[in-house]
Amino acid sequence: MNLVIITGRLVKNPEAFTTQSGLTRSTFDVAVQRKIKNSDGKYDADFLTVVAWRQTADFVNKYMTKGRMVAVTGTLQKRSYKAQDGSTRYVTEIIADSVEALGGRDKEPEKGKFTEVEDDDELPFD
Repeated sequence: MNLVIITGRLVKNPEAFTTQSGLTRSTFDVAVQRKIKNSDGKYDADFLTVVAWRQTADFVNKYMTKGRMVAVTGTLQKRSYKAQDGSTRYVTEIIADSVEALGGRDKEPEKGKFTEVEDDDELPFD
């Protein structure tokens, strides 16, 4: 089974593309923190490239920005291409099935969105 699930922060704003046939594509990098500290006592990060298509790409291009925490599920894909110098280059990417925003960058929760309940009897359930 080829299934990838990552959480991390966008390294930069997504790059939006439209193919000649009209399909929307979004490419972005996610910094994913490792679980184990390095010899300096800090956590290293892996920078993983994600490609989203169609509605998922539209969502990413509209709402995701640099620094945003995201969760991505998808599949791992390896491809190759010929570089300008004629050499073959290999790329490993995550092809996103879904991308979810996990929160903003340095944002506090908005206050005043909830109504305070004076008495539990006012609640519509037991």
